[in-house]
Amino acid sequence: MSETNPAAAATSAEAAPHRYTAAMAADIEARWQDFWDADGTYAAANPTGDLAGDPAQVARPEKFIMDMFPYPSGAGLHVGHPLGYIATDVYARFQRMTGHNVLHTLGFDAFGLPAEQYAVQTGTHPRVSTEANMENMKAQLRRLGLGHDKRRSFATIDPDYYKWTQWIFLQIFNSWYDDEARKARPIAELVARFASGERAVPGTTRAWDELSETERADVLGEYRLAYASDAPVNWCPGLGTVLANEEVTADGRSERGNFPVFKAKLRQWNMRITAYADRLLDDLEELDWPEAIKLQQRNWIGRSEGARVDFPIDGERITVFTTRPDTLFGATYMVLAPEHPLVEKFTPGAWPEGTHEAWTGGHATPAEAVAAYRAQAAAKSDVERQAEAKDKTGVFTGAFATNPVDGERVPVFIADYVLMGYGTGAIMAVPAHDSRDFAFARAFELPVRCVVEPTDGRGTDTADWDDAFVSHDAKIVNSHGEGVSLDGLGVAEAKARITEWLADRGIGEGTVNFRLRDWLFSRQRYWGEPFPIVYDEDGVAHPLPESMLPLELPEVEDYSPRTFDPDDADTQPETPLSRNEDWVNVTLDLGDGPRKYRRETNTMPNWAGSCWYEFRYLDPHNDKKLVDPEIERYWMGPRAGRPHGGVDLYVGGAEHAVLHLLYARFWSKVLFDLGHVSSAEPFHKLFNQGMIQAYVYRDSRGIAVPAAEVEERDGAYYHDGEKVSRLLGKMGKSLKNAVTPDEIAAEYGADTLRLYEMAMGPLDVSRPWDTRAVVGQFRLLQRLWRNIVDENTGEVTVTGAEADEDTLRALHKAIDGVRQDLEGLRFNTAIAKVTELNNHLTKAGGALPRSVAEPLVLMVAPLAPHVAEELWRRLGHTDSVVHQDFPVADPGYVVDETVTCVVQIKGKVKARLEVPPAISDEELEKVALADEKVVAALDGAGIRKVIVRAPKLVNIVPA
Repeated sequence: MSETNPAAAATSAEAAPHRYTAAMAADIEARWQDFWDADGTYAAANPTGDLAGDPAQVARPEKFIMDMFPYPSGAGLHVGHPLGYIATDVYARFQRMTGHNVLHTLGFDAFGLPAEQYAVQTGTHPRVSTEANMENMKAQLRRLGLGHDKRRSFATIDPDYYKWTQWIFLQIFNSWYDDEARKARPIAELVARFASGERAVPGTTRAWDELSETERADVLGEYRLAYASDAPVNWCPGLGTVLANEEVTADGRSERGNFPVFKAKLRQWNMRITAYADRLLDDLEELDWPEAIKLQQRNWIGRSEGARVDFPIDGERITVFTTRPDTLFGATYMVLAPEHPLVEKFTPGAWPEGTHEAWTGGHATPAEAVAAYRAQAAAKSDVERQAEAKDKTGVFTGAFATNPVDGERVPVFIADYVLMGYGTGAIMAVPAHDSRDFAFARAFELPVRCVVEPTDGRGTDTADWDDAFVSHDAKIVNSHGEGVSLDGLGVAEAKARITEWLADRGIGEGTVNFRLRDWLFSRQRYWGEPFPIVYDEDGVAHPLPESMLPLELPEVEDYSPRTFDPDDADTQPETPLSRNEDWVNVTLDLGDGPRKYRRETNTMPNWAGSCWYEFRYLDPHNDKKLVDPEIERYWMGPRAGRPHGGVDLYVGGAEHAVLHLLYARFWSKVLFDLGHVSSAEPFHKLFNQGMIQAYVYRDSRGIAVPAAEVEERDGAYYHDGEKVSRLLGKMGKSLKNAVTPDEIAAEYGADTLRLYEMAMGPLDVSRPWDTRAVVGQFRLLQRLWRNIVDENTGEVTVTGAEADEDTLRALHKAIDGVRQDLEGLRFNTAIAKVTELNNHLTKAGGALPRSVAEPLVLMVAPLAPHVAEELWRRLGHTDSVVHQDFPVADPGYVVDETVTCVVQIKGKVKARLEVPPAISDEELEKVALADEKVVAALDGAGIRKVIVRAPKLVNIVPA
């Protein structure tokens, strides 16, 4: 019978009134949580400012430990959510006990679509529902005993916080990237260069002072790190907003809400993250991150070396980027993205004579064909367009370009597999050596010319080829023209020669391209940070001065964007802010007298607040600076082994690899370049925790049934007498398998929940939840309690006697192992070692020596802090266990007096010997060969070879 069964618990309490029960756990936990809050137990001392503390604490090595920002969901927490929070808490507690000044706190990433969609449905202001959700989540987290410095907590929706989000946006807006210096610099420096004539004004022969304000703004917009532009975007009518590429699923729908996403051209704010592509790649090497996450970022940034090549067309040119300029002689047609701006310019009024019928798409004119195909492509996501579909689609534009190496006319098509967002939005198609180009050429009966000699025996005649031949290590053939020949060269040599030839003639150059696109930074929603930007009557954008920050969200009557048909790509966004005319239209004095302005009515994306929150944790009440430089250097500045600075440990899910993590790195680098922070990277060490999964039970209709009501009988599962299926999956309210931490804490106590989640397996591995298994950790705490406290009297039972040698060895081995495991985030094995020691003490019986009881409690303290704090106090201490020194093992007791050595003959075990751990190979061989069991097994046979692996193995090979 379970000791947490209500009837059993009542009987138990009568028989042993001081037994550790769920009721006692609840009392202990509530008392110590109140004490920690009142005492400020977890306050981390800054070297200066309002949170400055004891100089001795500041003198300790710093340790900044962070969790990824939680979003305060209305559904509250289930037991899967706190996995990472408990892990960082255990680690932070251990670091405090090993002499560190630890900063560990938690805020809330509180802007975003869920609260706004709830507001649209109910009319409740997003702030009201969000703050209620935060209060609920704070109560749930407090119950877990998390040791956060609550003075440092905040939410991104606090005006005092988003004032600085807006301030950072203005730093980015007022900066440009100097390629020569490889860093961001104030835009004023660029203006000074234009004004002095040191740098020519692009696109004109006029001097800077001859340009109008609008013309100057247009020039600077090509350089600013934050800029507005008309560009193809992912338009989601169902959400009433545009989305970043990363927020669109593989099937062309919104990640949130699963609405269709279309391509549209809108004026939006962007962040020029592409300027930092090289540095974002290079600096990954110095970060202590999982290799899988580094690889995802490398792939997302997508650096590739090649050449830009100009194809002449009607007195103009189409520029392509190619990684294989060595195959230029094999280019037999070109393809532009449907959105390419040159498409309309070069589309003639009629089909050229002899146009192949397959090229026209069945349309009477090129203009009709292009318009129809563009509409078809707009309904697809980038992922869909790049998918390796069996059938290739496209239409001829009616125009021909010229291949610059041989002068041949090549037809220009548009096709959806070419994206405007990659390279130049145009490709030279070499069908003999690219599978997609090959499929397209076969579909449209275009020439296929071999210029890379096949090594698979197929020959250079392409008539019977089934697919392209792709090789980066073969000879170039059929590639010669006026002034240049690549025939007989290897790929690398041919690339170098043709690139030099193109550069000499001014029709190309070697270059580097990136897959990474600039970050789309506008959202057509209400619940986000307002942009600190206003527009004058000429449409020129002006930044607000710092004195006008924060620019707070106004009240609005309707939180929704204009109602849209989710399936209509032609709708246009109308933001909630745009309907508040009193807020939008303002008269301001920005330094040149009062003028009328119109505010920006888009808001920032929900990623904005999480791009810099690590800095706010350091100096949360500073209303004069983003962060005090001395405080930032203390917690995050560069160190030995941490050359770019950053947080010591950052724990969160792997799903943020190319969104939050990439964006935060970009913002940190801009702030670093401008001298606002000393850390060029936000997070030095990253650890991705796994997921707690749960079984989903479904009836014959496929409907999820409550997991708590399912019975198991003879290996099958039943709900209300009906057999149901079982599948391991996510935990969630909709799947009816969610278990809340409140439920487990009420039944067993928060310390039991903490132990169970940490003991389930390695932290970085997903694992299934099993409520029935939780009781195992509860019993561990009961045995720990009984080893120190008399269950009948409540008195501490420890003695001043000396521990025997076996107990000392068990103790110090546990100390050594647990210390290493906690440092390495191996919490499951640390708990196993504590359990092993506790079992040893239970079996030994009798009262524990104080010299054993106290180290045991200290080892438990990071993992189960409430019960450890209670036992520490009952052991007679007045100081909190939180700041005690973690025990140190005596090396003399860690090493065994003897170890077991296995002796094998022909691979079979014939003897086991107890030998000293430090025995040499030579001595161990003598002992093994002299053992009577080994002598008997050999039975006079000669010995061909003896393999010794002291002190644990001897393998004898008879002659």
